[in-house]
Amino acid sequence: AHPHRLFCQRIKRNMADAQRLNPREELVIGSRRSELALIQTHHVRDRLQAEHESLCCLVHTMDTQGDRRLNVALSKIGDKGLFTHDLEVGLLSGSIHLAVHSLKDMPTSLPESLILDAITEREEPRDALVVHPCHKKNVHSLDDLPPGSVIGTSSLRRIAQLKHRYPHFRFLDVRGALGTRLAKLDAEERTYDALILAAAGLIRMGWKERIQQLIPTEIMLPAVGQGALAVEIQDPKTSKDSTVSDLIRCLTHQPTWIACTAERAFLARLEGGCQVPIGAATHFEGDRLCIEGAVLSLDGSVCLREKILAELDESPVALGQRLAEKLLALGAGELLKREAPSTDE
Repeated sequence: AHPHRLFCQRIKRNMADAQRLNPREELVIGSRRSELALIQTHHVRDRLQAEHESLCCLVHTMDTQGDRRLNVALSKIGDKGLFTHDLEVGLLSGSIHLAVHSLKDMPTSLPESLILDAITEREEPRDALVVHPCHKKNVHSLDDLPPGSVIGTSSLRRIAQLKHRYPHFRFLDVRGALGTRLAKLDAEERTYDALILAAAGLIRMGWKERIQQLIPTEIMLPAVGQGALAVEIQDPKTSKDSTVSDLIRCLTHQPTWIACTAERAFLARLEGGCQVPIGAATHFEGDRLCIEGAVLSLDGSVCLREKILAELDESPVALGQRLAEKLLALGAGELLKREAPSTDE
């Protein structure tokens, strides 16, 4: 019988069976069902099986709240946990041993007894401009789009930064799987002139040629953690079992871990999520780490932006918090309180 079918039958018989799986022989990886999520999860699976030849990895897919509620803007639904909560339920029940997320979707505060235990090497972190076919020849950057162009995005962070720089654009919500969004863009009856998408997702899907411009961070700071994959597991201190943690240690890319830890500390100090326009970017300059962050008003009229260049002997958590404090001193706290939208539909 097919190993995945056996796994599904085992889950249906009794969830406790999954809790008794021996991860030294069989590891159950939780993933969202989307094509991009599965590509990302299979990357993690293949890395693990290449590192541990005797390991058998099974992928268990599920829809999350964010996948099910496609008719509501992300800013209206709630916090970022809408893409991770269902997978975390699987971790807590023991039906999966680890969950693979896009790091940008992970809240900075995790459920008790769960931890972020591995971060993979980062793909391109910047956002990408993707244009309607009618603009392919003449539009090479945001500067080339004519006034009144309709930009498709559901991200308040992207909208606020574009409004700050390009107040003449119009914005229209677009949600769904990556392929679905591109199909909406390419429709003969043109609704959108362009979309703003994470470059990492396009690259992983094999659609790099659709990228018309990698948007410079001077124009648009990415989401915290954008481009990196995160692996969440039960805390070995709580479960009294370090097997899974030991197995996935090979996945972590240390420079990415340091950079993303600083970014997440910055976001955590500001207590931000997908409901407020916050962006961050990091890069290494020799033995130093540069982190830049911004908080904006929803209409883009206010942009508070700062950066810090620090030696690597400073804790990345302390560095991220120090950047947040600089923005708070400029009034970011008051701005965030004023701009946080209602979650009422």
